[in-house]
Amino acid sequence: MIDLAPLRQHRDFRLLFTGRFLSMAGNAVATTAASWQVFGLTRSSLAVGLLTLADSAGMLAGLLAGGMLADRHDRRTLMLASRVPLTLLAVLLMANSLLPHPALWAVYAITLAIGLLSGIGSPASTAAMPAVVGPEQLAAAAALNAMGSQLGNLGGPALAGALIAGPGLASCYGIDAACFAIFGATLWFIRPLPPTVRAERPGLRSMAAGFRYVRHNGVVGGMLLVDTSAMIFGMPSALFPALAQQHFGGGSATFGLLTAAPGLGAMVGALTSGWTGRVRKPGLVVIGAGIVWGAAIVGFGLSYNLAAGLAFLALAGLGDLISEVLRNAMLQHYTPDPLRGRVTSLYLAQVTSAPAVGNVEAGLVAQLFSTTASVISGGAACIAGALLLGAAIPALRRATLAVPEHGDDRPQGGQGGQDQDQGQDQDQGQDQDQDQYQDQPRAAALPGPAHQIGPDELPAAE
Repeated sequence: MIDLAPLRQHRDFRLLFTGRFLSMAGNAVATTAASWQVFGLTRSSLAVGLLTLADSAGMLAGLLAGGMLADRHDRRTLMLASRVPLTLLAVLLMANSLLPHPALWAVYAITLAIGLLSGIGSPASTAAMPAVVGPEQLAAAAALNAMGSQLGNLGGPALAGALIAGPGLASCYGIDAACFAIFGATLWFIRPLPPTVRAERPGLRSMAAGFRYVRHNGVVGGMLLVDTSAMIFGMPSALFPALAQQHFGGGSATFGLLTAAPGLGAMVGALTSGWTGRVRKPGLVVIGAGIVWGAAIVGFGLSYNLAAGLAFLALAGLGDLISEVLRNAMLQHYTPDPLRGRVTSLYLAQVTSAPAVGNVEAGLVAQLFSTTASVISGGAACIAGALLLGAAIPALRRATLAVPEHGDDRPQGGQGGQDQDQGQDQDQGQDQDQDQYQDQPRAAALPGPAHQIGPDELPAAE
């Protein structure tokens, strides 16, 4: 069963979990509504894929900036400043949907802005987890967060389908606005979460340090490649509106079920995820989960019965959930705190942008051939990618979540600002440490007061 210790033992985690769950649920309702609205306005699966791409483009820019900010400033403040304005943007979507002739460009523009603000706050939320729950409960916290996200993804699309058929699109966007507002309220009651080490000013050099770490660390880079392959080749959600109408002969309710089915499987995976904290080779499980995802997508493409198709989508969601839990845990385990915000932003950028590219790819293949051919070929390519990358990256196969007996073995160059005081460039020190400790686990450090490494540093936000 799922490990509930983080919820029982940590007040801040309870607040953050509650806010994130409501935010995810509201966002799932609004995203489903926006996809249906765009398909209704254009009758094009490619247009739906481009909507996902607009959200991901905004989020990608926000993530890159947010990762650098999360390594320098208080992470609670970043979450609060980026989440509250989302309420207004959801209200704008609602107002546009109430117009006699809703503007398609407005849906794309507002979705882009929502992605941007969401991206700025997401690295802070993820990078704060070791400080909120401690290193021993990272896998349990990741499973709970994934369960909350997937519960929202399960109920949100189904609720959106019912609301679209009933009160209409505006009610979906109104619920999203209310959920964002509640999330902002919960953040007020969380204690400040400054990084353990204050990073340099945001800029190309700061971001390059995160890129170099991912490139040097085979575990982090390897799991990103495996998931990228799965999402680019095996992500058919942009085809769901067309499949609901043309393949399964349904309407908005069928579309809602297709969108919700992966969340149901993921929910089952989350509820039975207690074993993930005891896995000896999590990298192998991530590779296996990618194969399960691809095989399930192939099965879905071959299904002409709605119940069978939903079952395959649920299986795909279960595999993705297990992969998500272990990828999040390995990311925090193998990344030292001074780089955690930037590396997390790169991870989240991949998680966000790869499905968007995959949706566009699925839409293009569907237009060139057929929706069925797009789904089946994508699933087969996903299986091949997982097998090839798993064979090519031995560091990922050897990855572990065990905390080293000698304690925190993170490189000393990432422990504070002393390198700069000695006239050395901080990023160069990190590069040397990355070469020395490549692919070795870093025990997560508990937070302490932020170190001041320059006269131009801002004080930690209260």
